[in-house]
Amino acid sequence: MMRIEGLENVVQRINELNDRFGIRQPAYNAKAARGKTFAEELKAAEGKLNPNKDFSGATVNPTSFGGDTNSIISAAAARYQVDPKLVAAIAQTESGGNQDAVSSAGAIGVMQLMPDTAASLGVDPYNKAQNIEGGTKYLKQMLETFNGDVKKAVAAYNAGPQAVQDYGGVPPYRETQNYVNKVMDIYR
Repeated sequence: MMRIEGLENVVQRINELNDRFGIRQPAYNAKAARGKTFAEELKAAEGKLNPNKDFSGATVNPTSFGGDTNSIISAAAARYQVDPKLVAAIAQTESGGNQDAVSSAGAIGVMQLMPDTAASLGVDPYNKAQNIEGGTKYLKQMLETFNGDVKKAVAAYNAGPQAVQDYGGVPPYRETQNYVNKVMDIYR
């Protein structure tokens, strides 16, 4: 029988992710071990908002998605001080607002989060509210990384920040260029 190198590490990581996303009952209380619940982490994030921009009264175009998706996008955008119209434009481009969308690459939900990205953001990509929260948080990180340059942040959301840094802007990938153009067309 052939032995797969590092299989134990892979199984351990899968178990960690299963525990993190509540896919199976963990043998310990993961929330207590982590110290904060997801809701507590979101509340803590509210204290770190940029006071120079206030999107708290901004709303998403009500015709873009269903009411609960619009509400979640508006709340997440206010929490992370990101224009809700930009979040909605990304959601529309990524999945058409469909939480059940799964890409061939394995990206999940409304904001098409990759499992590793979702894990790094501390969200369950299969939970609609957490998916949108995670995508909005990641978009905020990209906006901060690229000093508020929306085009670069959107390109980084699609191709990754390293590709944008390597090319000094939108990478010359047809998919990313089309993605940025589509998001910007919706956003304007």
